[in-house]
Amino acid sequence: MAMIPSFFNSRSRDIIFDPFSSLDPFKDFPFPSSPLIPRENSAFVNTRIDWKETPEAHVFKADLPGIKKEEVKVEIEDDRVLQISGERSVEKEDRNDTWHRVERSSGKFLRRFKLPENAKTDQVKAGMENGVLTVTVPKEEVKKPDARKTVEISC
Repeated sequence: MAMIPSFFNSRSRDIIFDPFSSLDPFKDFPFPSSPLIPRENSAFVNTRIDWKETPEAHVFKADLPGIKKEEVKVEIEDDRVLQISGERSVEKEDRNDTWHRVERSSGKFLRRFKLPENAKTDQVKAGMENGVLTVTVPKEEVKKPDARKTVEISC
């Protein structure tokens, strides 16, 4: 019988070091969490979303493999809160099937992002291609002050 190195044991998947986990600026938002949600499904419930800012817009990208665009909802609420939510249903079981491993996640997800003042919330666009949701929030142009200003000298 082959020996399996200890770092491949079943507990190793639960011990993952994330150096950025304490740097989440959105940790105070009310994200869904419940002891009723099985740990196997937590990856989907905590869907990872990238947020980048370009000179023209704020761009959010979420990997949602196997999700149809009809199963995802993108909303702007409370004026400047972007909410992305959805659900992946559990696959129907056939009594004759024998499951050896279940790693794909299922369940609901909900993420909220407080948008900055320069976000044009009335012009948000969303698209989904190859399992990646992209939400684009245009930015208002910020008028740059004149680089030079003449100051009048008083007596």
